Order: sequence, then C-alpha cells, then structure tokens
Amino acid sequence: MTDLVDTQLRGDDAAARLPSAPLVHLRRDGVSVVVETRSVPAAAARYATLPTILHWGADLGPVDADALRDVAAALSRQTRPGTLDAAWQASILPVEGDMWAGRPGILLRREGVPVHLRWSSVACTPSADESALTVVAEDATNALRLTSTIAIEAGGVVTVDHGIEHTADDASLPLADLEVDWLEATLPTPKAVDHLTTFAGRWTREKVPTTSLMPRGSTVRQTRRGRGGHDAPTLYLASIDTPRDRSGELWAVHLGWSADCTYRNDRLPDSVDLIGAGELLRAGEIRLMPGEAYASPTAYFAWSGTGLDGLSERFHRFERARPDHPNTPRPLVLNTWEAVYFRHDPVFLHDLAGLAAEVGVERFVLDDGWFLGRRDDTSGLGDWYVDPSVWPDGLAPLADHVHALGMEFGLWFEPEMINLDSELAVRHPEWLLHAPGHVPSPEHLSWRSQHVLDIARDDAYAYILDRLDSLVTEIGIDFIKWDHNRDLVEAVHDGRPGVHAQTLALYRLMAEVKGRHPGLEIESCSSGGARSDLGVLGVADRVWASDSNDPVERQDIQRWTQLLLAPELVGGHVGPTTAHSSGRTTALSYRLATSLMGSAGFEWNIAECTPEERVVIARWAALYKELRHVIHTGTAVHADVRDPALRVVGAVGQNRSEAVFTIASVATLEDSLPERIRLHGLDPQASYRVRLRNEIGASRHGFATPGWMSADEVTLPGSVLGSVGLQIPPLWPAQALVLHLTRV
Repeated sequence: MTDLVDTQLRGDDAAARLPSAPLVHLRRDGVSVVVETRSVPAAAARYATLPTILHWGADLGPVDADALRDVAAALSRQTRPGTLDAAWQASILPVEGDMWAGRPGILLRREGVPVHLRWSSVACTPSADESALTVVAEDATNALRLTSTIAIEAGGVVTVDHGIEHTADDASLPLADLEVDWLEATLPTPKAVDHLTTFAGRWTREKVPTTSLMPRGSTVRQTRRGRGGHDAPTLYLASIDTPRDRSGELWAVHLGWSADCTYRNDRLPDSVDLIGAGELLRAGEIRLMPGEAYASPTAYFAWSGTGLDGLSERFHRFERARPDHPNTPRPLVLNTWEAVYFRHDPVFLHDLAGLAAEVGVERFVLDDGWFLGRRDDTSGLGDWYVDPSVWPDGLAPLADHVHALGMEFGLWFEPEMINLDSELAVRHPEWLLHAPGHVPSPEHLSWRSQHVLDIARDDAYAYILDRLDSLVTEIGIDFIKWDHNRDLVEAVHDGRPGVHAQTLALYRLMAEVKGRHPGLEIESCSSGGARSDLGVLGVADRVWASDSNDPVERQDIQRWTQLLLAPELVGGHVGPTTAHSSGRTTALSYRLATSLMGSAGFEWNIAECTPEERVVIARWAALYKELRHVIHTGTAVHADVRDPALRVVGAVGQNRSEAVFTIASVATLEDSLPERIRLHGLDPQASYRVRLRNEIGASRHGFATPGWMSADEVTLPGSVLGSVGLQIPPLWPAQALVLHLTRV
C-alpha cells in the first residue's frame, strides 16, 4: 500500500502528479529542524498533508537545496509504493487518518462524534531569517483552520504553537459547536533514545527526577490539580543511555502552562518516536462556536549534545533573551513569614526592617496576616484591606520606613483564593469556583480552610484588580509575593469546567497589575514550587522553588528546578537553624552556601540571631552582591560525581573570566579520601586563582584539610581544574565549600 496521500490521489500516475516536497531547513544557535512540506491547494488534490519533521537536533550546517534532498533521502525509510500500513514519519499533528497508531495530536468532536480531519489546503511559510515556519491548513469539510508555528528561539529552544479555529458560517455551513478534547505539540526523537526521565514530588520535596527505560507504546503523565502541582512532570526528557551532567544526547519538552497538563511519549515499532505535551482539558471545557478559536499553550523543546548542562544552557539563554526577563541585580530578600507568622506587631516589624537593612537586605517582604480578620489561615482571604486593629496607621508608615532604609517593600497576597469566613464570601457567594450543588459550608472545611475565587468572572476579576491596584499605589509596593495554596477541585465556570478560563484570567490579571505599575515585580508561589513554569514566568519575575527551608532538601530542589529555570528566577532563602519543614538542624555556613546559588534571601527571624551570626550573614550578604552577576548571568555547570552524597553546582561567567562553585554534601561520604572534583566550563588555556570564600563562616571540614585549603587559595590552569580537579576534604554531612575563581 502506498502512503496515505498517494492512496487518496490514486490514478495510476498519482506519484507523477504529486507536487514536489519542498524541504525547509530551520537553523539557529546550534540547532537544526528539517521540515518536509507539501503546499497543496484544494484544486490540485482531494486532500493535502501536513508537514513532517525529518530532523530535530544538532545543527546540520549550511546545507544547500540539493544536499538537503540527499539528507531527506538518507533519512527515508522506503520509496513508493511501500508495503506497510503505517505512517513511519508522523506529521506535526499526527492523527489516525494518517495511519498513525499512536496517541493523536488532536482530538475534536461534534455532538460526541469524533471529527476526522481532511485538509483541503496546506500553506507553509518560512520566516525571512529561516528560523521559523508557519503552517496554515484548511479543512473545508469540517470548517476548521489550523495555524501552527515552529520556531527556533534564542539558545536553540524550539517552540511549537498550535491553534484551531471554527470557520463555519452559520448561514452557509451550519455545523454544531466544535469540542476540543486536546491539542498537543510533538516532535520526533531518534530510535536510539532508550531512557525517559520525568519529575514528580510532594510539598517541600518538589522536582524529584525518575529515570527509567523508555516505555513501549503511547504513554502519558497527567496533572489534574488546576495548577502544576508539587508532583508536576515539569519536563519530559528522552535520552540515549541515562542522562549525565556533561555528556550525552538529550531531547526534552516543557509545557508553558500553569495548570493541568499532559506529557506524552510514543514509542511504536513501525514509526518514529515522539515526545510532546499539551493542556489537559476537561470534557466540554472548550467548545468553539463559529468564529471562535482555541490556542494551545506553547511547548518548549530543547536538544542537547552535552548532557543536562547543555540542556540548561539552552533554556537559560532563551529565558535571558526574553524582553521582560529581569535584568537588574536580583535583590537580597527578607521575608517575614517565619519571623512572625500571623503575629503582626508594627513595632517589632519596624525594628526588624532596621536589622534587615543593617545586614544588607535589599527587599523587605511582609507576609500573610496584614489584612482584615487574618489572625490565622481560616479567615480573611478576599478582604484585601489593611486591618486597622493590627495596623491602626495602615502599612504606608512601614513601607516608608523600609524605603528610607534603602530597601524595596514587598507584600504577600493570595488573590485567587477566598475564605468562607470573610466579608467577600458573605457578599458574593456566587464568586466561588465550585461545582453547582456542591456549596461549601464552614462545617465542610476545604483544603487549608480556603476555596477558589472565580477570577474568570468579570466582576470578581475587577474587584481583585481594583484592590491590588489601590494597595500598590496607596502603600508604595515594589514587589508582590503572589501565593496560591490549594488545588482547584471541581472547578466550574459558567456551567463548564473552569481551569482553562481561570488560568488565562490569572495571566491577564498579573499582566494588568504590572502594566499599571511599571517596575513592580511579582513572585509566583504556590505552596512552594507547585506553579513554577514558563507560562507563569511570562508575567512573573521569579518563582518560589519550595516551602522547604531545609538546605539538604534544597540542594536537589534548586538543582532540578534550575535545570529548566535560570538561577536568578528561582527564590531560595536561608532558613532558621532548625528547619520548620523537616526538623533538621544544620550549620549556618551550609544554609548560606545553599542559598547563594539562586535568588537569595532570608526566611528567618534574624532578630533572634546572635551578634556573631549577624556579622556572618552581613559578610555573606556582601559576598552575594559581589558574585551574583556571575551566578545570574553565567553558564550553569555541574559535575558527574561518583559519590551520591556529593553535590557540585557552578556558574561560569559569559567570558569565562570568573566562576563560582559550591561543593556540598547531603549525607556521609562513601570514602574517607573523597574523589577530586572537576570544575568544568573554564578556559583550558587560561590560569585561574581559586579562592575559598570563608564569608559563610569558618568551620572544620571533616577531619583532614587539603594543602590548597590551608592557604585559602591556589592558582591552576583551567585544563587541570577541568580534567584533574581539586582534592576536597572528607566533608561531614551537610557541609559546603564556596569557591571563587578568577582568571589571571
């Protein structure tokens, strides 16, 4: 049997009458995407076919048209007429009608019946710089238009966007509403791929990787929490062999969406392999009337030929090239939550701000407990007015004091949530986002005693926007910690599942608040790291990686969050001596070293610090300010170490003249003579002065001290540091070194 297009066109000379298949070669930043297209008008053929991706991965170089045809021939499985009933090469939106036996890329229904797509025309338009391709496909029979864009962005990240439009005219072509079950982006991976890495986790233990053999068939991971969730897949990562930090080929996908997701892979015996992702839609959530359209969230694909660090470099370069990426030095933060919880005392907080300024804090954030009736977590959400019983003079005096000390003032909100014990819930019970007939009551307490406010409603949205806008103006707020502390359960908006509408309203609300207040920054926090994706970071400026302030847990939480997100986007603070999230007690030096490698700050009542501790944290604050330009603009590097108790995190400056590394332990080392640690990413032709930065506090590391540490510094060639490494001491559990390298 011939391929599908041949079969549908079949006269004996069908192959001769088929138009040639133009090949489009997209190239940028070390990545190539080769697309085979057929632009077939309705007059020339019964059905047209969507483009297929022949190659996504390493840059093929400047290949001319003749050579590109040879590339296509080299990648071809068979010539016509073939004998297999299969679509060995999947289109950009594979469906069953293409003889694709995997999970369809799109599933549409009318009145419960699947819609079988029949493209009457497909037009493909490359961009002028040959880094993007736009595909517009028309289905006249079903009154549909598909618009897809495949683009190679900065860093070599490939974005895929699909949109479907119901084009029927009620007068000429009356058709029932179109229901979208799903619309997912996919790209092919080589048959040599044999491992799949996904992520899961729980509260205070986010971003836990699991690597397994690539499953056979079509498989999915889904989230149904109305937010990403602490167990969000985050990335699907396909690799040849198990992924390593500095070597090996990887193909990954991330969905820029802050709610329900489907991550998928298809490994079929007779077709190319695919990975992809898309929004998980509830039944009936998207119904398109004539003239209406649905756009899938952007899927971000990245290939690396140099392991996990190569993958991070691509994502980080992409993020830093965005026009709204934060490009000012990331301020050192103090958040008051663990200092006072709900016990707000204006005098104490005034004094705490003074202490914060003394040790070098640059952003002072007042957390939960400042608004009407908010003495615990059972009441007040929704009543966004300063509580005069606690703050009789309002918050402006505190904000003015903070500004006078040279710091920014931040305030905590949870705009999408509401307590039943609030004035807003009494006035507007219809604003709650829940299933009809399942009306919550005080006796039936919800998750964390709170419910969800339906901000997709125009009136609820307008109320929240007005309160945020007014408070930012009246108080002088520079920063919002935007929290979201529960899943969406049976979310119904306007008679339909409401997660999609709620998420779009969130993005719109964040963007509008920032638009009214240029310079205002927002942190996305969702019980910690339950909403940390490139969707919310299109409107926010950083994410809170986890509610865990245990630095042992944080070593891995931050490492895997930063696989996708650049360090300057990831909040990581110094907690108290004994972590509230785990009960573990750790040394101040270890907590400081762990926080250093992100967007740093304190989640700690520093008024309880001893004078000696305040001296140390002031020195460390100065160190953070000295080194953050490297950490927040440099290339992230790690080391493939043998000992599972070791963690090595580094940042190498853009011109490789400077670097910062932390070497830490999370458990007892296997050997009393540890392995040497290789410091990667340096210029092998240059020499570097390696300094041990003791600002984090002097402490004995294990029971032996290597010679280079006795002098606190050593000068070595980059080639030696990268291939031989440094001998480290036998670190005890939860100890760390901070190294600063400068080219000499």
